Amino acid sequence: MKREISSRDWFGKACAGLILGFLLALGISGLFRHLAGVEDAFFSLKGQFAMWMISPVWAGILSFCFLFSSTRSAWVWLGLSNGILWALLFMIGATV
Repeated sequence: MKREISSRDWFGKACAGLILGFLLALGISGLFRHLAGVEDAFFSLKGQFAMWMISPVWAGILSFCFLFSSTRSAWVWLGLSNGILWALLFMIGATV
């Protein structure tokens, strides 16, 4: 039986978006940094973009976390996304 989207468990979804969404945004920024070849994270244009992209990505994840059908699914999907992304970042970092 499929559950409808409701505002009943908004607190758990918001917490998932805040905590796991931040980590996911940080990981996406780190992945961009590796793929763009940013060495100096502060003084180059790509480095500034990688640093400042965290806020809009995090806000987007926080906005869309309310579309999950339950708190549990928000935590599971965002947690799995974080696990995959951070494993990929560690593999990229180990080869460089």
